[in-house]
Amino acid sequence: MGNARNIAFWVVLFLLILALFNLFSGGGTTMQSQSISYSDFVRSVENNEVSSATLDGERVRFRGTDGRDYVTIKPEDAEITNLLIGNDVPVTAESQEQSGLQTFLVSLLPFLLLIGVWIYFMNRMQGRGGGGAMGFGKSKAKMLTEKQGRVTFDDVAGIDEAKEELEEIVEFLRNPQKFSRLGGKIPKGALLVGPPGTGKTLLARAIAGEAGVPFFTISGSDFVEMFVGVGASRVRDMFEQAKKNAPCIVFIDEIDAVGRHRGAGYGGGNDEREQTLNQLLVEMDGFEANEGVIILAATNRRDVLDPALLRPGRFDRQVTVPNPDIKGREKILAVHARKTPLGPDVDLRIIARGSPGFSGADLSNLVNEAALMAARVGRRFVTMEDFENAKDKVMMGAERRSMVLTPDQKEKTAYHEAGHAIVGLTLPKCDPVYKATIIPRGGALGMVVSLPEIDRLNWHKSECVQKLAMTMAGKAAEIQKYGQDEVSNGPAGDIQQASQLARAMVLRWGMSDKVGNIDYAEAHEGYSGQTPGFSVSAHTKELIEEEVKRLIQEAYDTAADILRERHDEWERLAQGLLEYETLTGEEIKRVIRGEPPQSGPDPDDTPDTGGAASVTAIPKTKPRRPKDENGLEPEPTA
Repeated sequence: MGNARNIAFWVVLFLLILALFNLFSGGGTTMQSQSISYSDFVRSVENNEVSSATLDGERVRFRGTDGRDYVTIKPEDAEITNLLIGNDVPVTAESQEQSGLQTFLVSLLPFLLLIGVWIYFMNRMQGRGGGGAMGFGKSKAKMLTEKQGRVTFDDVAGIDEAKEELEEIVEFLRNPQKFSRLGGKIPKGALLVGPPGTGKTLLARAIAGEAGVPFFTISGSDFVEMFVGVGASRVRDMFEQAKKNAPCIVFIDEIDAVGRHRGAGYGGGNDEREQTLNQLLVEMDGFEANEGVIILAATNRRDVLDPALLRPGRFDRQVTVPNPDIKGREKILAVHARKTPLGPDVDLRIIARGSPGFSGADLSNLVNEAALMAARVGRRFVTMEDFENAKDKVMMGAERRSMVLTPDQKEKTAYHEAGHAIVGLTLPKCDPVYKATIIPRGGALGMVVSLPEIDRLNWHKSECVQKLAMTMAGKAAEIQKYGQDEVSNGPAGDIQQASQLARAMVLRWGMSDKVGNIDYAEAHEGYSGQTPGFSVSAHTKELIEEEVKRLIQEAYDTAADILRERHDEWERLAQGLLEYETLTGEEIKRVIRGEPPQSGPDPDDTPDTGGAASVTAIPKTKPRRPKDENGLEPEPTA
């Protein structure tokens, strides 16, 4: 069909050019001749100044004795033939009958021009991928082949349970008889759910690479347009393409863009999005079966999806793709470090232990940053020092050594961070302090980083209370050292993180006896998806805020008491930070004891070496931190 349109376009274009050529070539002589009046022509004939003449209808072309060509228009009643013959002027005449083709083309020239323009724009608008105005209803799904980079399960690490769930789909595609003889049916779809960067899209590509079948990929937002009905048309077209290439896999990334709960949101929903979702539901499991077409979808917002989309028969499997544990992180680091020459001192297990909460994308970025740092200084391989520096950069931000701090600002920052570190070291359920620095990084003037000894899966009330105390230690330190009137805006980040943790304890986790074991989070925070009819009285809201304030105030008092009791150690650590700027975990302990830090220490020799799961800082903007299963930053101290 596309070739026929192209041929027709070029044929019409050729005819137009031919018609224009004939039209203008016929009048070419006229345009080159000089026009004169008929009376001047008669005068020239009578004065024997015309050497030859040609009669062409009402037009008379003649050549003068001066060798120049002239043209004139004769009146209807003029006897020009007798005039020319009577004065011995050679006369020729041209037939007035034009060729049939030329007449036809000249008469139809405007129509041919319009048809040519119409064919041209139709050809453009119905181009590849439905990219034009007439292609709104065409699917934008792209088919990936092995030429574009084959990915297999060997390239996916750290999410073994998810891989096992999806390996069965590959077996279905490779050997369907193995399951059909026992009455098993191939799954209609699998929904991959997990935080951003955990490898959902990579898993989908690995399934296609392992199964060796066509793989169509499209984003959920590609279905939705401003015109009602376009999304549904694209869904139909996508499934038609998939059926032609069955067995195949269709991967819809970020399906929440089109699969949101119908009727939800402001205004009662969106007609275009809901029609698109309805069409998707019908295509996945309607009257017509789509044998051999497996739908994979990815989202990190499963809670907003429509229940009809999640029922068996549509998405038969819901595979959770979580952030990897320590073993998974080690495997992921090994995958990303395949093409990176590593030094003999690099231990991926230590790096994995030091990066809790990191997703696969975070770990890939960590390896890349380490390689860039090694290349920047001209190394032939990546060392452990490069990984440590890259880890600090990823989790705390790049060093801002060009930022000039006054001695007073550095001193306040040192006492602030020393307060965090002293309280964190004193309270037994706070994570071990890994590093303290007063070098500005990102939006913070200084930071204290603490590291959990194991991956944190849940929080206990005693841990939360002690973490709140470590969080508020920065403000307590500033007030104790400089007085209530000299406190700065440095603890702003601390207060924000403490408020977040305290509200979670009261509103969601039931850690307040006065408020009780009721989830007040949605109603209190004004979420649009709150349970119908569920509201909070003014008394309860007041009680909630009182409990949050009480938890934070008690934490502040605890931190202040610890700083008073360990005043000398706090002073020594603050002075050590002023002198050395950055201290690792073991160095902090030596400075507190009054000993000088070791020269050139290796932070990996200490058991609490690793990445930051807590950041204690004076930020105007917090560095980005990986979050735990509860949606909180693992160690919200700042």
